[in-house]
Order: sequence, then C-alpha cells, then structure tokens
Amino acid sequence: MLRLLTAGESHGPALVALLDGMVAGVPVSAEAVASELARRRLGHGRGARMAVEEDRIEILGGVRHGRTLGSPVAIVVHNSEWPKWRGVMAVEEAEALLEEPALTRPRPGHADLAGMLKYGFEDARPVLERASARETVARVAAGAVCKSFVAACGVRVLSHVVAIGGVVSREERLPAPGDLERIDASPVRCVDDEAARAMVALIDETRRRGDTLGGVVEVLAHGVPAGLGSHVQWDRRIDAALAEAMMSIPAIKGVEIGPAFALAARPGSEAHDAILWSPGRSGGSGGSGGQRGPGGALWDVEQGPEPPGRSGRGYERPTARSGGTEGGITTGAVLRVRAAMKPLSSLARPLATVDVATKEAAEAITQRSDVCAVPAAAVVGEAMVAFVLAGALLEKFGGDSLAETRRNLDASRPSL
Repeated sequence: MLRLLTAGESHGPALVALLDGMVAGVPVSAEAVASELARRRLGHGRGARMAVEEDRIEILGGVRHGRTLGSPVAIVVHNSEWPKWRGVMAVEEAEALLEEPALTRPRPGHADLAGMLKYGFEDARPVLERASARETVARVAAGAVCKSFVAACGVRVLSHVVAIGGVVSREERLPAPGDLERIDASPVRCVDDEAARAMVALIDETRRRGDTLGGVVEVLAHGVPAGLGSHVQWDRRIDAALAEAMMSIPAIKGVEIGPAFALAARPGSEAHDAILWSPGRSGGSGGSGGQRGPGGALWDVEQGPEPPGRSGRGYERPTARSGGTEGGITTGAVLRVRAAMKPLSSLARPLATVDVATKEAAEAITQRSDVCAVPAAAVVGEAMVAFVLAGALLEKFGGDSLAETRRNLDASRPSL
C-alpha cells in the first residue's frame, strides 16, 4: 500500500512529506522536486509570498545516489520566512510570543470557525496554519516521486486551466505531454492564448476590487494501462480514489471524471462509448467529437497515441465520454479529471463575521493571500493524480523494485 502523510504548518520551520510504500529504483533528486515546487508557484494572481518563498529541499531518507531504496521517502521543505514567525509559532511555551491582536474574527469560507469549535481554540491561528494551502507544498514534493514512478511505467501526467471566473478556454484539442512546456509558459497555464489574455485581465480587475477568483482545472494522464482499480468494492474504485484525492485539495468543491456534469443532461444513447472490435488495429480508444463541459467548455475526445506495447487486433471506442474509467476501472483511454475551485476566502475587503471573543458583529480577519490560485491548484492536482495512479499501479502489478513492477506490467500488456 502506498501511503502519504504530511506534517507542518504554513509559517512553521518546515513542511514534511513522508511517502511510504514506494518501490526501489525510482529516479529522485532534490532538483526534480524543486522544479515541481517552482511550477506550483506559477500563475498570474498569486500573492506576495510567492516572491519570497525559496522552498529549500532536503531529502532525509529513502533515497540513495538518486534512486529510491524501497524504504519511506522523507522530504523536508524549509520555510524561508521562519525567522519572522519563530515567536508566534514557537514549539516551546517559554519561547512563545503572543500575537496582537488575537485572530478571533473567523473568515467565512475558511476552516477558521469550524476548526476553532472542533478543537477548542480561542483564536484561528492554530487552525489556519494547518488548513492553509501551503500544506500542498509537501504533497507536490511527494508527487514528484510518484510522477517519476508512473513515468517509468509509461504514464505521463499533466494539467491545464480550463476556466477562471467566467472566462473559459475554447481550445478543443486535448493537451498532450509535449504541450506541458507551453502550458507552464502561460501566465495562467491555459492552452487557449485568447482566453489566457482575458483571464489575466479579469484577475487584474478582481485584484483592484479587493476580491478573489476561482475556476476549473483539468488533470490528464496519458498512457494509463487498462485494469487499474476494481468494481468489486466501493473503496477500490479508481474514480472514487481520484475524486477523494482531488477534493482533499484546499478550496476544491467539485470533481468530475470525463464530462460528467454535461452528460447528466443527455440521454444514455449520447452518454456512453460504444465498443467496437478492430481485427487489424490495437485496442484502445480513438475518434473525434466532443461534449460540453463546465462553463460550456468543449471536451475533446481525441485520444492521442496508443499505449506502448499494444499491437494487432483489439477493442476500440469511437468516443471518450467516460473520462478513461468504467465501473471503477481504467479503460486504457486518456484519464481526465476536472476539479472546480471556489474563490479564496481571504479577502482584501473582508466579509461580515462574528468576533468569537465578544460575540459582536465584525469584519473577518485579513491574511496574506492570492487573488487567484487556480493555476497552482492544477499543479497540486497533478501530484494527487500521480499519487493515486502510483498506488493503483503497485496494487495491480506489485513488485519491490521499479524493474520488477515494469516486468509485471509488460507481461500483462497483451491481456490488457
């Protein structure tokens, strides 16, 4: 079983990722992890903290000479701003400094009030420090290891921004792994240049109003083999695991596999992928066409290159409405997961709240935050999808080393 734990607070000395269950032999380097964390800092609309974060990486265990050992991988990401917060976030009571004023005015939409009530805190600092999206730094660090593993198994994970606010990408072509550099070069990680310009303008306008923006991101996985996950038990369904992983990202409020919300309005005859048999072509899916997704965006069903190792006759799908899964099992088609991110709850012009100390009406606290973090959420989504797929690959094909897992995968390809 592949397990991921994270620890640390937003303004604490460091964030920690512990990845347990990864096989031996997977290429890993601090440079590769740092590169993924740099991608997380991308995006027009990010706050001032992105300019000062250094994300200094230290791999404490589980890796030797650039390869995993099969033991738990421990990664520490040091907080460059820790000296400023040493007193407020001190571990020892004797070193503690009181924060003035205390954070007693919880933000609507954040974990502040719910966490204070649940854990019995009198101010929001102990809650917001862990509930902060800064925690996803640790996930992206561990996700770099998972991405390296799944890539060695022929799976490429990437993401792009579909919508920010009411601006929706009209690009109909499905992004491929070769498009990732161009996507990352976009200020909002959108493949539609015209939509990207409109998104930037909307973010600038929203910043002037002291407000925030949400949006929709899509994570794609090319080369996923058929047969990951299972229909036999609820908690073994791959789409359920993907939904849980994506919903765990702060501010994500909705997830769909394939054009699920659009298909909910269509009859069954237009909602599924017919099955064909081709005596002279490989299995897998192909075809063209599309379905309207969230905000009217077009879902392209072009599947791209067939998975490696597939040849001869096989099954085909003329469409790709299922998003790469059926019955909780991957089909071999491109896996497509979309997530809706709500606007961030830290506002320059705060909403009304109640001061928990006095029970009087007040304005919510303001904390340093982003106007729009949708591009960053897409990168975090890559890490979470890679983690789920890595676990599913290990469950299906086993192995204690990367070489063994790949042998098992290659041996299974003819039957898949």
